[in-house]
Parts: sequence; structure tokens; C-alpha cells
Amino acid sequence: MQKTIYVDSILVNAEWKAQQVMIVENGTISDIVDAAKFATGNEMTANSKDLASKVNVDERIEGTVIPGYVDTQVNGGGGVMFNHAPTLESVNTIANAHARFGTTSLFPTLITDDFATISSAADAISQAIRLNHPSIMGVHFEGPHLSVAKKGVHKAAHIRSISDEELAVYTRKDIGQVIVTVAPENVSPEVIQALVSENVVVALGHSNAPYEVVQRALDAGATGFTHLFNAMSPLTSREPGMVGAALLSDAICGLIVDHQHLHKKSAELACKVKSEKGIMLVTDAMAHVGGKQDTVAFFDTEITRTSTRTGEKLTTPDGTLAGSCLDMHSALRHCVNDLGITLKSASVMASTTASCFTCTQRNIGQLVPGTAANFVVLDDKLNLKAVWQRGLNIHNND
Repeated sequence: MQKTIYVDSILVNAEWKAQQVMIVENGTISDIVDAAKFATGNEMTANSKDLASKVNVDERIEGTVIPGYVDTQVNGGGGVMFNHAPTLESVNTIANAHARFGTTSLFPTLITDDFATISSAADAISQAIRLNHPSIMGVHFEGPHLSVAKKGVHKAAHIRSISDEELAVYTRKDIGQVIVTVAPENVSPEVIQALVSENVVVALGHSNAPYEVVQRALDAGATGFTHLFNAMSPLTSREPGMVGAALLSDAICGLIVDHQHLHKKSAELACKVKSEKGIMLVTDAMAHVGGKQDTVAFFDTEITRTSTRTGEKLTTPDGTLAGSCLDMHSALRHCVNDLGITLKSASVMASTTASCFTCTQRNIGQLVPGTAANFVVLDDKLNLKAVWQRGLNIHNND
């Protein structure tokens, strides 16, 4: 089924184009053409004031169109934590909650847990993939192969080395693209090489490793860092640590721009050093996103949402940061409004870079022929007007 959509302004291959017609076939972009050419069949220039109303299309969109957001770190949403209910129903709830905020592709994230939960999570993702769920690209296992010293809110009792059983889960071929976050002091370069050889994306994080150990993991095939600056060995005068290795490397770094996890200038520094191609925005979202609860159970404790001078944050009773209540659209707005980043660059970090990190750029993360017709519509104040997924308008804020 073909659908034609007129757009005022659209980001195509990281370039702005005005007055375009997107041609969608069965949820996939088949072409994006100049509206004047589409209307006349040649290169004649049409009156810009009349073109939007005169071009014969199925849909007309007023506003700015950018790719739908891609989030590689989503622990929960809609009142549900993936760890607590690793089921297809939970996957649907989480995906729907985040879609309201423009996330059209995501990787449900399982934090450190026991093997039974890991296995159940993989089964849930397998079901979603088999059903061709439009939002689910794969799964992110953030742990349990981390450093106790940098565990954050991860349960120390579950942190461990990789077993053969766990390797078998991570290399399953029915669960989409797999991301595994590991601490390089807990996982050898040989294991990283083995994972990468099976097309698993390996990220480094929750680690107290020195620079040299981190570098060996990068040499073994790790290609990313999980929430840069947070829960990792810092950059100091005589020890670059994981932060230094991340900033110096070509690896892609996840960044939580909620103004709780990072000082604004730290986030700005990372974006300047790494550029839009080296930073992907992530939420590290918990059940609170798209949910009404302020307090949610979390293993043997709870996570509570509170308001601060710089926004909302999530903490455990002892004050430890516990993920975020950030959505991807808010992350993009923070980048533009507070960090001085252009909308184009922020959009790349919110979609394209993540798709490159996860090797899914042929399908998502950009608006070019052959990719899914996943996009968001913004007004001139960066308010989210609408969300489209596979050529269908799934959410409106008008």
C-alpha cells in the first residue's frame, strides 16, 4: 500500500530539505522528492505559498520532521520494569509508553539479575521479534558482568562472570540485535572477541578499570560505552580511566542528558569532543516514564521520583541515582535549549548514531529510501506535535 506525505521541512541524510513529498510503501520510505517536481513531474519551481495546498498527496504535515528516536537503554516505562515482568505484555507496555514521546525504536534493557530472568527476558524479546513488533529492535543486557565497585543500583549479589549458559543466551539468533554491557575487569578480551564474532554489540560500563584494561577491551571489539561519566572510572591527572578512554576512542558513547546524571558542561564537553557521530542520547528510563507512579518497587528497595531545581530525578531511599524518568524528546530539547546544540546534531544523536551503533541504520534512525517511515513532527518551539511509525500516525499532541 502506497501513501504520499507532504512535509514542510524534513531532515534527510543530516541535511534540511524544504517542501518535500515522502512516498511510503508498506511502512517503508521508497523515495523523498521535491514537492514541486512531484506536483509537476519536472523541475519547475512552484509558488511556495501555494505548493502545500496544491500538491496532490494523501497527507499534509505542517512542522519540522526528524527521524523517530532510537533508545538503546530502556529499563521500563508505563509503570512496568522489564526486570520485574520480563514478558511480551511488558515489552508492549514499555514500547507504547515511550512511543508517546517519539521513541519509535528501542532496546528493552535488563539490568543485573539472575539467569532465569535473563532467559525469560530473551524469550519475551523473541516473541516480539517473531510478531514483527514495530518498536523492538533487540535487547540490551546491562550486566550482570559488571564491577561491584561501580555497580550503582545493580544488586551486588547478582554480579558475576559470564557463564556458558549466559553466552548461549546472548548469541541467540531469534532476539534481534543484542547489546551487552560489561566491565572489562570482569570479562576477558577473549570473551569480548567471542561475543563480537557472533554479532553481539559489546559496550563497556559500570567499571572501575584503568585505561589500559579498557583499551584492551576496545581492541577486542567493544564499540561503545554505557552512560558516559556515570558508574565508570574517572579521568584524572595521572589515570585517564574509562572516561578518558571513551573520549579518546572512536567508540560511541551513550549520554543521559537529564541534568541529574551530568553537569550541563560535562554533557557539553562530551558532545564537543565526540561530535554528533560519537554520542547517542539514551534515557536509562525506569517504569516512571509514561506512568503515574512516583514510587516503584525495585528488587528489595524502591525508586522514588522527586522534583529538583534542575528537573525530576529518581533515587533509592539512600539517595543513589536509580535510572531516570527521562524521555527521548526531553533529552533532545535539553540538548538544543540548554547545551546550545543544533536541532540537526541533536536529532542525529537521538536517532542516527544509535542506529549506527546497533548496526540497524539500514532500517531505522534516518529518513532515506529503504528505511522505516518512523518520524516525529515538531513545531517551531520544539514541542512534539505527532509521532509516526511505519507510515502510520500513532500519536498526536494537537
